[in-house]
Amino acid sequence: MNSMLTLFFWGIVACCAHSTGDSISRLLLVSFDGFRADYLETYKLPHLQEFIEDGVLVKQVTNSFITKTFPNHYTIVTGLHEESHGIVANDMYDADAKKKFSQFNDSDPFWWNEAIPIWVTNQLQGNGASAAAMWPGTDVKINGTTPQFFMKYNFSVTFEERVEKIVTWLNSSNPVVSFAILYWEEPDASGHKYGPDDTENMRRVLEEVDNHVGFLINKLKALGLWDTINIIITSDHGMASCSAKKLIVLDACIGRDNYTLIDKSPVAAVLPRQNKGYVYNLLKKCNNHMKAYLKEEIPDRFHYRHNKRIQPIILVADEGWTIVQNESLSKLGDHGYDNALPSMHPFLAAHGPAFHQGYKQSTLNNVDIYPMMCHILGLTPQPHNGTFSNTKCLLVDQWCINVPEAIGIVIGAFLILGTFTCIIIITKNRAASPQPFSRLQLQYDDDDPLIE
Repeated sequence: MNSMLTLFFWGIVACCAHSTGDSISRLLLVSFDGFRADYLETYKLPHLQEFIEDGVLVKQVTNSFITKTFPNHYTIVTGLHEESHGIVANDMYDADAKKKFSQFNDSDPFWWNEAIPIWVTNQLQGNGASAAAMWPGTDVKINGTTPQFFMKYNFSVTFEERVEKIVTWLNSSNPVVSFAILYWEEPDASGHKYGPDDTENMRRVLEEVDNHVGFLINKLKALGLWDTINIIITSDHGMASCSAKKLIVLDACIGRDNYTLIDKSPVAAVLPRQNKGYVYNLLKKCNNHMKAYLKEEIPDRFHYRHNKRIQPIILVADEGWTIVQNESLSKLGDHGYDNALPSMHPFLAAHGPAFHQGYKQSTLNNVDIYPMMCHILGLTPQPHNGTFSNTKCLLVDQWCINVPEAIGIVIGAFLILGTFTCIIIITKNRAASPQPFSRLQLQYDDDDPLIE
């Protein structure tokens, strides 16, 4: 009898353990660099459209200023504005440490340690392993650790090879990979080369991207992972068209011996070599299509002031304009501009058991993606600048009323309340109304006929 009870007890324990393992939420985050939001409307992309129809779509994601690759990819995985996570540009200089950062020199943890990305938090909180294929920062020891599985960045590795690695890791049961992250360079590279308005070339490139989405979906289906894994597809920024007729030539305004250009167009970071005020005044009057800001005067809405890696003077070109020293135009498309511009906005689509089906939302801030991912994975988030409630309508386990529905409910409630009020008033008025006049029939003795 005792042995039977023991077996029964351990059977329950085993079942619970198995159930717990199966109930771990899993998430795959995919970025297609430079995927402008309106590409979805301009081009026929059947795999992405099917993905969206079975899941959710955020039509425009407001990304972080400056709208460049490294800063926004780190914002997505930390939920922090660039001034808070420290990756403030694709090219940086730290005056205290006398160090330089670029996309070709990005492996020093010094640059990344001002924040803790989600792949680190996922492993520190014992939620399973993290895996990464080429996402910026994933091959760096941030806070002393990398994803348990990762690929060192190599642009020559094909999308298919990256997917093969990711799905192999996701299919592993020892350890369970609960969070995976994947990066692809297109359509950004082609957007720079051809410009976003070159519909012939961009159609070809975006159809390739769409086929990549189809390849990923088919791989997940083949391994039985499609219905169990949550997938987010998004991007870091959009793309604007540039023209040789829209050049801001700094050499026409100021000598190069007065400053060092740390980061380039369309948001240029300027380190004055001597008199900051003199350099600023010359740059401020340089071109009507470029704004010059002293660091302390950068508008609050950019959240781009409170970090020592932000240079003393920041130049911001108008959309489509290019800041050069004295060079010719090197690309027909660019990004980095004001993050309020629709051309800079990417999209977000998601599919999986955590998400609704067929739901569409107009906007979202990219700092909000991080708390949503933490919720899906069951993680306690690090401090961040995001707002989880902005994502609730995307998730099946959250109660949500969007703005149009809320307005409809309020108006409906007032109409119902007004109707009942009218009914009550009318009913009371009827009850209180006097009866029509009628002669009183009183029976008195003197009503009898007179007796003569």
